[in-house]
Amino acid sequence: MADPALRHYLRNKEFVLAPGVFDLISALIADKMDFKALYVTGYGTVASYLGIPDAGLATYRDMLERIAQIVKRTTHPVIADADTGYGGLLNVRHTIQGYEDAGVSAIQMEDQEFPKKCGHTPFRRVIPLEEMVRKIDVAVNARRSDDFLIIARTDSRTGLGIDEAIRRGKAYAEAGADVVFVESPESVEEMKMVADAIDAPLFANMVNGGRTPLLSEKQLTELGYAIAIHPAIGFLSMGAALRKAYGDLLENGETSADIDLYDFSEFNKLLGFEDIWAFEKKYNEVG
Repeated sequence: MADPALRHYLRNKEFVLAPGVFDLISALIADKMDFKALYVTGYGTVASYLGIPDAGLATYRDMLERIAQIVKRTTHPVIADADTGYGGLLNVRHTIQGYEDAGVSAIQMEDQEFPKKCGHTPFRRVIPLEEMVRKIDVAVNARRSDDFLIIARTDSRTGLGIDEAIRRGKAYAEAGADVVFVESPESVEEMKMVADAIDAPLFANMVNGGRTPLLSEKQLTELGYAIAIHPAIGFLSMGAALRKAYGDLLENGETSADIDLYDFSEFNKLLGFEDIWAFEKKYNEVG
């Protein structure tokens, strides 16, 4: 079931800062910290699992299996990317129920045409507003608990302009979305326009190297946003660290002192080896 903490934070206007996680190592590390939620990034999950672009190629089953395991192994509310709902209205209902059964606390669904594309890359196209409103209606009625939040995202800014993006955001809030996500506004002024116009909890996507200005938690709170995700910080930092470590190994034939490594014994604890060792000790002694 969904964790009611996320709805509680929104109701009490407690800002939610969520790091992007994309596999179980990133999720376990982030879960040890005092974030209010974790965000399962579609881009990072597809990249780490399939090694291909986030371009609508991963299936509902690909994503659900990985999201469910992240939920199972962590303690924080999980916000999860669900692309377009993976199809039409029946697919949306199936997706909502599957994500909720997996224990996800909030699902993000966007108004792009299928196959979708990453929200900070070009050539995105959106479906008619009325079609997305029907998807939101299905999503709201398919969920079993109000603690399972529906985040409605519009990708219309890049192709149709900020006014259309705001129009859609307002319509999605009126359709019953718990949170509105206007993707890739291109200035602080546009972000303020969104916040001033839409009467709903707002979602900010802080992508390192993306189209939207990177703002602090304080700045976003002052603008009127409720949630901020940093989806790329995990896989970009991992990529940089691996490139440095592998390059160092190739150059030196061993790992030099220049490389900062996670302590192996601490990594064993992170993964839960202590429980395995305790189990083996107990039952080896019995045997």
